[in-house]
Amino acid sequence: MKRIAMATVLSLTVALAAACGGSDNKSSGSGASPSASAGLPQLNGTKINVIGKWSGVEQKSFLKVLDAFEKQTGATVNFTSSGDNTPTVLGTRLAAGNPPDVAILPQPGLLQQFAKKGDLIKLPDNIAQTVKANYSQSWQDLGSSGGTLYGVWFKGANKSTIWYRTDAFSQAGLTDPPATWDDFVKALGTLRDSGVNGPVSSGGGDGWTLTDLFENIYLRTAGAEKYDQLTNHEIPWTDPSVKEALNIMSDLWKQKNLFQPNTLQTTFADSVTQVFGNKKGAVVIEGDFAATNITQSTKAKPGVDAKFFPFPSVKGSEPAVMGSGDVAVMMKDNKGSQALLQYLASPESASIWAGLGGFTAPNSKVPLSAYSDDVARESADQLVKAKVFRFDLSDLTPADFGGTPGQGMWKDLQDLFANPGNVDSTAKTLEKQAKAAYK
Repeated sequence: MKRIAMATVLSLTVALAAACGGSDNKSSGSGASPSASAGLPQLNGTKINVIGKWSGVEQKSFLKVLDAFEKQTGATVNFTSSGDNTPTVLGTRLAAGNPPDVAILPQPGLLQQFAKKGDLIKLPDNIAQTVKANYSQSWQDLGSSGGTLYGVWFKGANKSTIWYRTDAFSQAGLTDPPATWDDFVKALGTLRDSGVNGPVSSGGGDGWTLTDLFENIYLRTAGAEKYDQLTNHEIPWTDPSVKEALNIMSDLWKQKNLFQPNTLQTTFADSVTQVFGNKKGAVVIEGDFAATNITQSTKAKPGVDAKFFPFPSVKGSEPAVMGSGDVAVMMKDNKGSQALLQYLASPESASIWAGLGGFTAPNSKVPLSAYSDDVARESADQLVKAKVFRFDLSDLTPADFGGTPGQGMWKDLQDLFANPGNVDSTAKTLEKQAKAAYK
C-alpha cells in the first residue's frame, strides 16, 4: 500500500475537440472502457516517490489512479502533497539533492523553469510516441521546452464555469442563468435581496481563485491577442486593458453583502462546502473540478442541486474558455518513473479519475462515456465548442510571480480584494513584480 506524506514546507487555441474526447473520436460513442495499459513492466519491490499539489478529494481521486498502477506493476507509489507550495517544495528537495522520481507540476511556467535548469528528464522515445498519439499538438507544445518533450498533461480543467445552488436561484425567482456580466451582477443582487446574505462564496484564501476571476474577465475584455501579450509580458500590467479588467472585478468586490464574510480566510474547498453543504451563499465562481468537492464533501448532487453555467460575456465578448492542467515530469531516470509516466499518458489512467468526477482529460483517447455524469460531459463539451481557449495566465508566468502563495499575483489580488479602490497602485505593483520575475 502506498504511504501518503503531507509536505511541511511549503498560444493554445481550440484544437481541443480531440483533446476532450470530441465527437470525431471513434471511441467516444462506443461506451467501452479503454484497455489496460500495454507494456508496463513488473516492478515488484520498486518504490516510486511522487510530489504533486493535490490534497483532499483530488488527492483521494489520484490515489485511486495510483492504486490501479500498483496492481498492474507491483510497485509502491509514495505520494507527497505539496499543496499550493509546489515550487518551494521541489526547490527545497532539489537543493538538497533529493528530488522525487516524478513531480506533477501545476504550471507550464514551472516546467519551463525546471527544464532550463536541467532538473527534468527528457521523455524516452516510447513515452514520447504515446504522448504524440494521444495528445493534440497544443498540449505537446505545453509539455515541451526548447523543442524537447518533458511532460505528460494528465489532468485538465475548464475554469470558465460558475456553479450555483439551484434551490437558491429558484427561491429568488431566477429561472435562466445569466449570459452577460451585467445580468450576472444583477442576479447576485437579486439573490442578496431574496435573503441570501453574501451570495458569492469565494476561496480568496487561495490566491489562485482571484487570479482565475481576473483572467476570465481579461480574456473577454482585452481579447486573446492581448491575453497572450500580457502572458509574455510584452505589454505592462499598467496597460489600460489590465486596469479595465481590474476595475470590473473591483467594482464587483465593492458592492455590499455580495460576498460571504471572511473571504480572504476561506479556502476553495471550504467555499464549495459553504454553498452546497451549509447553504451559506449560492454561487461559486470556479472550475469544473468543483464537482469533486460537491460530490465528496456535501450531499448535493451535481446536475440537480448544483449546476453551472459558462462564464458570462463581458461587454459583448464572444464565448471563451480559460483552463489549466497538471503535467507529470520525471526528475529521476529509472524504470519506476518511466513506467508511471507511460501509465499516466494512457487513456486507462485518465478514465479512472474521469469516472470519479471533477476531471477533464487532455488525453484525446479518453471516451466521453468515461466521464461520471452529464455535468462533466457538459463541461468538456464547453471546452470543445469554445471559439477561444487560453491556458491559465498565471500558470504560464514565472512561478514566483504567478503561482506562489503570499507573493506576486496571488497576494496583489488578495490585497485588492481587501481594498478594491486601489486599482492603479495594484497595477503598478504587478508591473514591478513582473519586471523582476521575467528577468
